[in-house]
Amino acid sequence: MTSAETEEPTGPVPVLAVVGRPNVGKSTLVNRMIGRREAVVEDVPGVTRDRVSYDATWSGRAFTVVDTGGWDPDARGLAASIAAQAEMAVSLADAVLFVVDATVGITDDDEAVVRILRKSGKPVVLAANKVDDQRTEAEAYGLWNLGLGEPFPVSALHGRGSGDLLDAILAALPEPPPERIGEQLGGPRRIAIVGKPNVGKSSLLNRLAGEERVVVDNVAGTTVDPVDELVELGGRVWRFIDTAGIRKRVKEASGHEYYASLRTTTAIDRAEVAVLVLDGSQAISEQDQRIIQTVREAGRALVIAFNKWDLVDEERRYYLDREIERELVQVQWAPRINITARTGWHVDRLVPALDRALEGWETRVGTGALNGFLGRLVAEHPHPVRGGKQPRIMFGTQASTAPPTFVLFTSGKLEASYERFIERRLREEFGFVGTPIVLQQRVREKRKR
Repeated sequence: MTSAETEEPTGPVPVLAVVGRPNVGKSTLVNRMIGRREAVVEDVPGVTRDRVSYDATWSGRAFTVVDTGGWDPDARGLAASIAAQAEMAVSLADAVLFVVDATVGITDDDEAVVRILRKSGKPVVLAANKVDDQRTEAEAYGLWNLGLGEPFPVSALHGRGSGDLLDAILAALPEPPPERIGEQLGGPRRIAIVGKPNVGKSSLLNRLAGEERVVVDNVAGTTVDPVDELVELGGRVWRFIDTAGIRKRVKEASGHEYYASLRTTTAIDRAEVAVLVLDGSQAISEQDQRIIQTVREAGRALVIAFNKWDLVDEERRYYLDREIERELVQVQWAPRINITARTGWHVDRLVPALDRALEGWETRVGTGALNGFLGRLVAEHPHPVRGGKQPRIMFGTQASTAPPTFVLFTSGKLEASYERFIERRLREEFGFVGTPIVLQQRVREKRKR
């Protein structure tokens, strides 16, 4: 049910969470909405165990659907589990789709969810599913008295009523703000503070803002909602996009964790530069690596801040240097600073690092200078001969900045190792501190005689 062509979404894509008891047909409905069978569907209550997100488009608008699934019903009883799921969905999604089985009506388990949804103030769309005939349709309209607005009778299985439901969902979701990079000329630069839970993201923001603006507790994951904060630093105003540092309690909080990573990605997409906060006293983890990968794929500038430096002794420093060489080899270009957010030690080094990263991110190389550089590079280090062929770079141009993107016109496909070599030399020659570089190849096809 995806509409054909859709324009590129400009700002962060709004998030719709699908909530409801197990076996009311949430996953089948999600499949209807995204137009392909991806969500796990079985006629067994609570098959969808993990939170899964899907990209959907309708009427040319993009949004993300999060199928919240059966939230570990064994752990604390079904009702409590569904209520917890609704609370997470409400706190971190832009709108909620509440799915009820029209043939069963409202159960006690649903009542708790209804109270949470009413209290939240978030837009709620009510879907009465499994409406396959006139009789069930009449029952569906009995759901008006929930106080959640008009119930939309649908049959996820047969597709009945799904167009009206999708229209209602679009009306409930916020329009994505037109946040194209470069449009906000003169506006504050946008910074996402990212990192795994309890590395000190909120402490850093509080220190920069000069007051306790974000709830901070020494328990991992006390920040739940993303907070945008305008902060004056170095005589200029910056927009900090703080992201949720989420508690990692096994099973019960995995849904929370999932939404947090979704929000981190959204924050990175909205930002121009990401500050990755790492705990200097702890080993660099796989989770840190994943965040770095997300920043690189989003093409954002990057600064790495090693926090809690007061806990780093000589021995730890020795191992940390080795870890940086090994684990951060892909982002050697990112400025690194050592800070202690709690005391404010060296936090003033953040602004110069941000400036350098943003400058690198927006660096443009003239076509003449670029081709002079490429000519010298190819003369000194030609591409290795492979299978009797030797691809040549005939011409290059910088297509865009933020991040710097280069198009190389070649006589054959360049090897990945040669691409990495070109990127390394580009950095040596032109700087590009703090930014990923994108290299695209246009291979000239040989004409067959």
